[in-house]
Amino acid sequence: MENISAHELEERVALLTKFRELLQRQREKFREYLNVLEKQENSIETENPDALLAHTELEQQVVSNIVSLQKVIVPMSNLYNARGGNSNPEKSITDLQKDLSDLQTKVLAQNAKNRDLLRVHITQIRTKINSLRNPYKNVRSVYSEKNAVGSMLAVEA
Repeated sequence: MENISAHELEERVALLTKFRELLQRQREKFREYLNVLEKQENSIETENPDALLAHTELEQQVVSNIVSLQKVIVPMSNLYNARGGNSNPEKSITDLQKDLSDLQTKVLAQNAKNRDLLRVHITQIRTKINSLRNPYKNVRSVYSEKNAVGSMLAVEA
């Protein structure tokens, strides 16, 4: 067993605690993101553009939060591993990392599913638009004809 000072032990415990807290926050953000994506799928299926827009905006905020957390987690993970955390990983850390990986897989799958649904709906809408019959398409209008028009008006009293 390696002998470490009380100060170094406190630093490792603080590092482990902070790392675990960051991983838990990221896990919650991934769960929130998955929830938003599931609600977004429902908005796509019900063709509710207002809800879809709201979910898209919320999705952007959640993704931004995840990216910000990831910027902190990566160096924290490197520091944790450099301090010997990798040689004797705590069960809660490995469980959190596995849970994050599973959630990330689910998020990516749901995101792909939503993109496919949107692609199908956009194709259907384009087909509907193209199939609409314009009754004025080949009809000449008196307003579109270029007839000679007088430039002077005679007014008699």
